[in-house]
Amino acid sequence: MSRAFNFCAGPATLPEAVLKQARDEMLDWRGTGMSVMEMSHRGDAFVTIAETAEKDLRELAGVSDDYAVLFMQGGASSQFATIPLNLLGDKSSADYVNTGIWSKKAIAEAKRYGNVNVVASSEDSGFTTIPEQSVWTTSAEAAYLHYTPNETIGGLEYDFIPDTGSVPLVADMSSTMLSRPVDVSKFGLIYAGAQKNIGPSGLVVVIIRKDLLGRARKETPTMMNYQVMAENGSMYNTPSTYSWYLAGLVFQWLKAQGGVKAMGQINARKAKKLYDFIDNNDFYANPIDPRFRSWMNVPFTLADGALNDEFLKGADARGLLNLQGHRSVGGMRASIYNAMPESGVDALIQYMAEFAKERG
Repeated sequence: MSRAFNFCAGPATLPEAVLKQARDEMLDWRGTGMSVMEMSHRGDAFVTIAETAEKDLRELAGVSDDYAVLFMQGGASSQFATIPLNLLGDKSSADYVNTGIWSKKAIAEAKRYGNVNVVASSEDSGFTTIPEQSVWTTSAEAAYLHYTPNETIGGLEYDFIPDTGSVPLVADMSSTMLSRPVDVSKFGLIYAGAQKNIGPSGLVVVIIRKDLLGRARKETPTMMNYQVMAENGSMYNTPSTYSWYLAGLVFQWLKAQGGVKAMGQINARKAKKLYDFIDNNDFYANPIDPRFRSWMNVPFTLADGALNDEFLKGADARGLLNLQGHRSVGGMRASIYNAMPESGVDALIQYMAEFAKERG
């Protein structure tokens, strides 16, 4: 059976080698006679899996002992509430930057727990650019500053890490995590839904500086309290064991590819290929300010929107799947995360060229 090229924004394609290893270990993990999904999370076998996954993630991302690494449930959207409940502390407000739909959702949720100062917004531009930090109206009294480095729906990505001084920087790196080197020491908290570059859905990785633990409001649910999760090794309750295991396999796969530095070089090359083709073909267009184009999510439109269905039907027939853009913006979107091979991008470009020649 040949595998399709899956351009879905999430749950996204996983490395074929990881899927094959999970298949081979499905019924019997390393002679235990059990599948990982059957194991006790307290047993030695799964504890080994969990500890190895954390060790590999720390190595890949450069996470020091100053940070706790948590494997939590609920996905990134659950963090929209978890973050203010844990980090507002005795402060009344937090700073947020609005650069897209995921930023807006984080802002709306945070307003349930405190005052939100929207320091900058690119909504007036249709979220096609990012305001320079020099015009942001930040507050030195903010509990933290939250931003979304890559907006998966709009395909808008920061090319800089904001400088927030003593105010902790919080980032939703769901689609950025492990796609290139990032200086974790610049952040107070990083969170990432797994279903982009880490593993299957249902898991969210949180990397939090340890001095930010212990600030949770008294009404914070136990399962959302970062300190409780850290003190219990992310196992206060039964965690998403199989997702955690698969994430660990992805970490090992990434190390085998040369780590995040090597992956960043590949991702940069993939994105450049696709954007160069779009820019040099009048049949396609990308709406984003070139400086802030996403490496991971490439939206594009056809010169004639009436051809969208035909384009998608032809793509599906070629095994180029899930190219339809998000319902809120329309058009097309190719998500080219770590596990999308360069050959998949090449196949997409070839199809786009042939379609434009036939219908342009």
